[in-house]
Order: sequence, then structure tokens, then C-alpha cells
Amino acid sequence: MVRLYTKDLNIGYGERLIVKDLTASIPDKQITTIIGANGCGKSTLLKAITRIISHQSGTVILDGENIAKENTKLLAKKMAILPQTPESASGLTVGELVSYGRFPHQTGFGRLTKKDYEVIDWALEVTGTAEFKSRSVDALSGGQRQRVWIAMALAQETEIIFLDEPTTYLDMAHQLEVLELLQKLNREQERTIVMVLHDLNQAARFADYLIALKNGEIVKAGTCEEVITQEVLRDVFHIDALIGRDPRTNKPMCVTYDLVRNAEQEIRQPLLSAAGAL
Repeated sequence: MVRLYTKDLNIGYGERLIVKDLTASIPDKQITTIIGANGCGKSTLLKAITRIISHQSGTVILDGENIAKENTKLLAKKMAILPQTPESASGLTVGELVSYGRFPHQTGFGRLTKKDYEVIDWALEVTGTAEFKSRSVDALSGGQRQRVWIAMALAQETEIIFLDEPTTYLDMAHQLEVLELLQKLNREQERTIVMVLHDLNQAARFADYLIALKNGEIVKAGTCEEVITQEVLRDVFHIDALIGRDPRTNKPMCVTYDLVRNAEQEIRQPLLSAAGAL
């Protein structure tokens, strides 16, 4: 089942086009991970789908409706996004930050109701951050802080959660902690998770569906077995990868890799050709 998809999406900044004629579907109640080299349009795509930025042409459809025409508060009840480097006002407690997730559900003077407090406590409990409720967000470790931000997204009570590189700046243990939490939310609560990851093996391990981008276009989309291949990784990342199997999950994994010989020339040649045509 697909509730969310894009059709012929073009996104850019000024005259520079970042994402080009992109048509993609996000499987419902699954974990979708977007991979690709730096600057390929991953974060730009996430921002456009969640309406943080506008797209130049094309459409993003959610539940049969064009999100460009959707009421902002209604849209915030359907999808939440955790940006790459979330920032909160200095001095906020964990409980206060998580309460911000209730904004789309508030009416009148915006006072928190009994239901709001119940949802906040539930989000803290699910993410294992209830013990930090009265603590300042600034006093938490990176992994703890990331779980609190996820709690805020959960408090928003959306069925779809977007995360832009949720493991950035975290050590290996905290990266695994965050990804296992997202997997648990997907499996136990059927939340649709869409995220950008740089680590290919983490993407393969935790994703049900992968979208590989290059220069704002989809090179390959599908299961981990379909996307984590020597051919796709060569095209997307310019690496010669040895693909094996994760002994614990039996999913494909990148065992080792080398730069493709003459990869730099392959990258530069289109630029040189374009310059020569001027």
C-alpha cells in the first residue's frame, strides 16, 4: 500500500535544479532509507516532501491530496520531521521540548490537556527518556538528546516520521540505539519511517526499502537486495564494492570497497564537456 508518493518532482534553489523529474513511492508502514553521495539531493527531497521548502514543479501526494494545498496543521498531524541538526531554545527541559509535539493538536489558547500530558508521558516512556523529563536538554548526551527529539516527533502522533541523518555525530553504540528504536516503532506501532543515512550497512540492515539517488535522480529503488549491489554502488558512489551477507540478518552488506579506477575522471568528464560546449 502507498499513501505517499511524488510525481515529476523538480526542486531547486534559484536557477539551480537539485532534484529532477523525480517520481517515487514511499511504502506504507515500512522503513524507507534514502542513500547517495553528498550533494545528490537527499535532504532537499525530504524537505520538499514535508513542505519545509517549496518545489518548482511536480506534485507530492499524501492520501490522495496534493500537500501543497493541504492545511498546515492537518499536515502536521500526518507527518513529522526530525531535521539533520535540530536546535532547541537554551534552558528547555526534556518535558517542555517533547510537549512542542502536541502543537498540531492544540486549540484555543494552546493549553495542554490531560490527553496531551498522557501522550507526552507515553512518548518519553517509549523512547526510554522518561527519567530525563525534568532535566535540561542541554545536559544530555548526544544519544539521549536524539531520543528526546524522536519523543517529540512521537508526541506529534503522526503515522509518518521523516529523519534526516539521525545518527550524525553519534558514536557506534548510540547510532545503533537510535536505529533500533526506529525499527521498534515501525514493527510494534506500524509507523512509516523515512530517513537519510550515510552508512550503507546500516541502511541495508534497518531498511525495508531503499532509494539510491545520484545528481537528483533515482538510480535504483527497491529492496536491499536490489539496491545494495556492486553495479548500483559503482554508479552512485564510484566505488568497487565487495558485497557479502550480514551473518546476523542475512541482508546484503558492503564488506570492503575501493575507489573505481579513474573515478575522478568519470566524475570530471561531464563537467569538462559542458565547459567545452560554452
